[in-house]
Amino acid sequence: MSVADYMTKKLIVASPTTTVSAAIELMKQANIHRLPVMDGNTLVGLVTQGIIARNLPSQATSLSVYETNYLLTKTTVASIMAKTVQTIAATAQLEDAIYQMRRHKIGVLPVTADDQVVGIITNNDILDAFLNITGYGEPGVISRVVIHHDQTGVIFKIGQVLAAHDLSIQTLMVVRRQTDRIIELHVNSETRDAVNQVLTTAGFEVEA
Repeated sequence: MSVADYMTKKLIVASPTTTVSAAIELMKQANIHRLPVMDGNTLVGLVTQGIIARNLPSQATSLSVYETNYLLTKTTVASIMAKTVQTIAATAQLEDAIYQMRRHKIGVLPVTADDQVVGIITNNDILDAFLNITGYGEPGVISRVVIHHDQTGVIFKIGQVLAAHDLSIQTLMVVRRQTDRIIELHVNSETRDAVNQVLTTAGFEVEA
C-alpha cells in the first residue's frame, strides 16, 4: 500500500502572491481545507483554513467587515503560510504517512517524486484507504479467527478450508490483541454463521 495508491493527484495550489481572499475562494470552490504554495515547480509553503483563521483580525478590533475584507484582498499567502512543510515520497508506504502525520500532529502531507510535488495525502484520504482495504460496503460477511500462538501457514490453512466449501476471502487483516492475533476475514458468504461453522469444524477458534 503505497502513498501513490491513495493520494489525491489533482493538485489545487496557490502561489506566494495569491491573496488570502483568493486562497479562501479556491478552498471553498474545491471543498478543501489546505493549499500547497508553489513557486513555479518548487514547494515553498502550505496555507490552511486554520492558518488563515489565526491571522484574521481579532473580533475585538475596531475593523469593520469592509476593512477586514480589504485586508484579505491585499494580504498574500506568502506572509502567513507555514514555510516548513513535511512531505512524503510517493513510493513510501501508507503506514509511513500515518506515522509522520501522527508524529508531527498534522493532517496533510504533500507527496513528492523526483523532487516534484505530484500529489497530496490527507487524513480523509487515509480514512478512504482504510475503507478500501477492509472492503467496506462490499457484499459478504466478517468472521474473526483467534490465534493464541504463532502458527506457520495458518492463513494458508484457513484459505484451504474456506476454498473447500466454495468460499473465498475478499480481504484479510491481522489485528494484534495483547499476545493473541485476530485474523479478520471478509468472506463472500450470505451468512456469518455458515462461515464460522466451517472454520470451527476445521478446528479454528472464532469469535462469536
